[in-house]
Amino acid sequence: MSEILQHILLKSHIEALIFCATSPLKVSEIQNCLYELLDAEITVETIEMALQELIIKYQDDNFSFQVLKSGGGYQFLTKVNYQETINILLKQKSKKRLSMSALETIAIIAYKQPITKAQIEQLRGVASDYAVQKLLEKELIEIKGKAETVGKPLLYGTSDKFMDYFGINNLKELPTLKDLEESKANEIGNQN
Repeated sequence: MSEILQHILLKSHIEALIFCATSPLKVSEIQNCLYELLDAEITVETIEMALQELIIKYQDDNFSFQVLKSGGGYQFLTKVNYQETINILLKQKSKKRLSMSALETIAIIAYKQPITKAQIEQLRGVASDYAVQKLLEKELIEIKGKAETVGKPLLYGTSDKFMDYFGINNLKELPTLKDLEESKANEIGNQN
């Protein structure tokens, strides 16, 4: 097989990997997949060259999406020109929005994790079965293990999807009480 044909084939495999990935795909992950597929070491430079060619390919106006480097990896994202169209779809799928009870619950989990449902309910003052179940279904939280207490209740914590949903890279980026107090100090006008 010619070197040019091998390069085209390699680029197609990389394109397929990025297309099916649900989050930004790192070069090391691409390299591992290609190694398992081809049983040969593909250099980072070769992969990055193929990625640059894909980026250039999808810059063409004939495509409504592009390959972008984001979060340390590569993914297909819709171009800015189609933002309004996407917003309409997102509005129509508003059922994916979190209710106030789900927001309260996920905030408690994010700040207090790992945490049991009983502890969540104690902090909220109301039953949280439905909110926890919905957050699990949306994969924003996950079961992190079992507590070493009577009954061994499940422990909940945030997932990687939580980070993506709220646009943060780690829990240290969550606002602190100090941040919230500073934002209140900067408010203008009467709260009444």
